[in-house]
This record gives sequence, structure tokens and C-alpha cells, in this order.
Amino acid sequence: MTSVEHDNDSAAPLGSRCRLALGVSYLGSAFHGFAIQPNQRTVAGELMAALARITGESMTYTCAGRTDRGVHAHAQVVHVDLSRELLARRYDAVELHVGDELPAIARNLSRQLGPDVVVWRAVVVEPSFDARHDAIERRYRYDLLVSEYADPLRAASAWWVGPGLNLAAMQKSGTVLLGSHDFSGFCRRPPGHEGPLTRRVHTADWQVIDESCWRFEIAASSFCHQMVRSIVGSMVSIGAGKTDEADLLAQLVSGDRRGAPTLAPPQGLCLIAVTYPQAKGGRWG
Repeated sequence: MTSVEHDNDSAAPLGSRCRLALGVSYLGSAFHGFAIQPNQRTVAGELMAALARITGESMTYTCAGRTDRGVHAHAQVVHVDLSRELLARRYDAVELHVGDELPAIARNLSRQLGPDVVVWRAVVVEPSFDARHDAIERRYRYDLLVSEYADPLRAASAWWVGPGLNLAAMQKSGTVLLGSHDFSGFCRRPPGHEGPLTRRVHTADWQVIDESCWRFEIAASSFCHQMVRSIVGSMVSIGAGKTDEADLLAQLVSGDRRGAPTLAPPQGLCLIAVTYPQAKGGRWG
């Protein structure tokens, strides 16, 4: 059985099918990214295989955002279409309505996939709901370890850079990113894409979690490939005194990623929330 990502946002009734939205968390270091890839262990591949064991059929999926290899998620959102008859038979869900929670499906999937993947929510949504296209905001965080020594217990979830960074300079530089811009200077351009990569950034803030950890949170309408990791790498360069806010602005205006500071590694990055219009379910995460 095979499954692919499907971006059909048609509002046509599903009839015998029922659309479910799933809230999914995962440890990215265990996978070669979210999206299905041939001969690779991926989050979507494992999730679709688990669903196939429940339903006995292949199906398509759509996710809120495809995370790269090594990137984690607390609140990925995925939608799939399942047989109403199967749900009624296996989960005693004779009448299904939009908004109905189906925790038995979440528990079943989590038993199959844990501990690397946990499905913490399964809810019936409108047939027109689209996990990707209906999202109005994605929020990521990036954890930076600034302690004198690395912490092996946090090596899989943070980037150790050591002490000596200028936090104030890093915090101030985030204001450059706010609003709508062409972020081509921070993104890996998709094959065949020639135009601008315009995104609207809502927030871009550094927080001190404790004496050893600083956290960057950024929320935007959407993100292009490797955008957050490139931004974090550029900000760390500012904190180290190698570049400054003017260099960050020049990189943004240039639209050219070549010559940008080192890309931050993936393990510090986590998708922590996805927000939809209130009528479509509001915030997940």
C-alpha cells in the first residue's frame, strides 16, 4: 500500500467517507523527515502504515507543514478520509458530527507508533477542511544551549553553541523580520520556482528559559524550506559579533542565500502550534 500527500481542498460532501484531523507529535531525530520518501523511515510513512493496519486500505494525507529530517513537532496537524462504515463498526460511532472527538483512534495509533510518534487528538472535521491550506499561522521554536559545557541529555533537542553570545543584539535583530517580505535570502528554493518567496512573519522573539537555554519563537503565515534554521544561524552570527543587524537586513533585501551564515542544525527546531480560523478549529498546540 502507498500513500501520498494530497492537496485537494474541495468542499464536496464525502458521502461514505469521513474526514478526520489528527494532532501528531514526534521525535524528528528518529525519522528522515515528515513526508513519505522511498526507502526511508518517515513520520507520514509510519502514520499511514498504522492507519492502513486499522482500515485495511490505502489513503491520502495532507499535513500542515512538511518538517525536515531531524526536526521535531509537538503539534503537527494531518487530515485523512476514513470510511464511515468502518468507524461505526470499530469505534461504535454510528452517528458522526463535525467536532466529535474519537480518542480510541488516537490511542490505537499511539500504541502502534509510540514512543517516537504520538497521536494526541482525532476529531471529525468538515469535508472541506484542509490541514495545509486552511492554516493561517504556524509557530516554531528553536532551543539554543549557551552553557559552558554541552548537555548530552539535550543533544537531540537543542543546538549547543556555548557562552558569550550577545542576547540583546539577537533580540533586536528580530524586528527586521516582522511583516511581509521576500524571504528568498533565507530559504532553500524549491526546484523550478523562480519568483519571490513571500511570507508574513507575525512574531520573532528570543526568550531566556534558564541560565543554559535561550529559546527563539517565530510565527508566520507559512514558512519556506529551511527558513527558520537559516534565520537562527544568522542571529547566532550576530550574537557572536561576526555580523550585525545591517547584515541581516542586507541578506533579507538581497533575496540571495549564498554567503549567508551557517545554517542552524535541525535538532533544535520544533513545530509547536498550527492555527486555523475559529470556524475551522482554532489553534492546535
